[in-house]
Amino acid sequence: MTEPVETPEGGRPRRRMNYGEGREALLNAAVRVVARGGLRRLTYRAVAEEAGTTHGLVVHHFGSRDALIEEAVAHAIRTSLNTSALEPGTGDVEDFSVGVSEMVTADPDIQSFQYELLLEARRRPELLPHLRALYDEYFDATGRELSRMLPEEAGQPLTRLVFAALDGLVLHQLVFGGPEITDAAVEELRSLLRLLQNRPGTVAESGD
Repeated sequence: MTEPVETPEGGRPRRRMNYGEGREALLNAAVRVVARGGLRRLTYRAVAEEAGTTHGLVVHHFGSRDALIEEAVAHAIRTSLNTSALEPGTGDVEDFSVGVSEMVTADPDIQSFQYELLLEARRRPELLPHLRALYDEYFDATGRELSRMLPEEAGQPLTRLVFAALDGLVLHQLVFGGPEITDAAVEELRSLLRLLQNRPGTVAESGD
């Protein structure tokens, strides 16, 4: 249930939202605010305006700006891993990273949000734990799927190399467009993985 409330002059109609809907809507709004204007634009009022509600609701759900950032990063982890193909679970090279270009096209804001945070972390080291948690999820998913595909367990160097290639392709598509270029590059990456499949002993040893 939602209940319409007053419309601020020159602003969007505001409405009261139930707990579950409100939290999700505010997290999505925070992602969009950061994606479009950087972390410095992330304020209670900016998120409330983007979500079409009152800034008091943002305070109610998150309490502090740092808590909002932390929850938004966790939301980005859930959303990105749910919509990506890092870990299809089949162990089939043909399934690896299928749909990466479509993921970027469908929701560029969630990807831009993460890159904005990465850049901001160079100026604000307190963000690093959140970003490490996000990327550890990516590394783990990538490593598990590589280990299913390859004759030996994928070590950290190979996992980082493969994920960095995909991460770079996502960034390039965000900036330059060209999903077909992303698709072609991902297929080249699969070709390299097929070579590793057929050449036991070439996979880097597992590292900490």
